[in-house]
Amino acid sequence: MLVAVVMLLMCNETYATSYTVGDSSGWDYDVSGWENGKSFKSGDTLVFNYPAGLHSVVAVDKSSYDLCSVPANAPTYTSGQDNIVLNKGANYFICGIDGHCEFGMKIAANAF
Repeated sequence: MLVAVVMLLMCNETYATSYTVGDSSGWDYDVSGWENGKSFKSGDTLVFNYPAGLHSVVAVDKSSYDLCSVPANAPTYTSGQDNIVLNKGANYFICGIDGHCEFGMKIAANAF
């Protein structure tokens, strides 16, 4: 019986997936919409590749995402090779450099 329970748990085990935002183009202008059609899961990792110093990644709420606004004390990433693990639910990211979000540097990833 114990063996059957262990086998069942192993069969239901899910593995996290790593996604490179923007694919080969990376985190850049007009990346908005890249996330469409993808089935993200809680625990998956988004990899943001970009030239350090030219862009950034800021984790924001929906309101800040919609307004392209960077709240005070928002988690901000600047390495150029940022790995961010998705939480269950809506995850919103924008570029924190002035004007970049308005040029499509933002994504909304919904993780189940």
